[in-house]
Amino acid sequence: MLKEGDDAPDFIVKDENGEDVKLSDLRGQKVVLFFYPKDDTPG
Repeated sequence: MLKEGDDAPDFIVKDENGEDVKLSDLRGQKVVLFFYPKDDTPG
């Protein structure tokens, strides 16, 4: 579990164009992480 002030672990996700985006490539920039439940699931 991360605590306030901890660095997020590095990970890779796909952007809207299907391209890989690596968190460490964005170092030094402001980044907002938004998580939501899978579509059509209760939440």
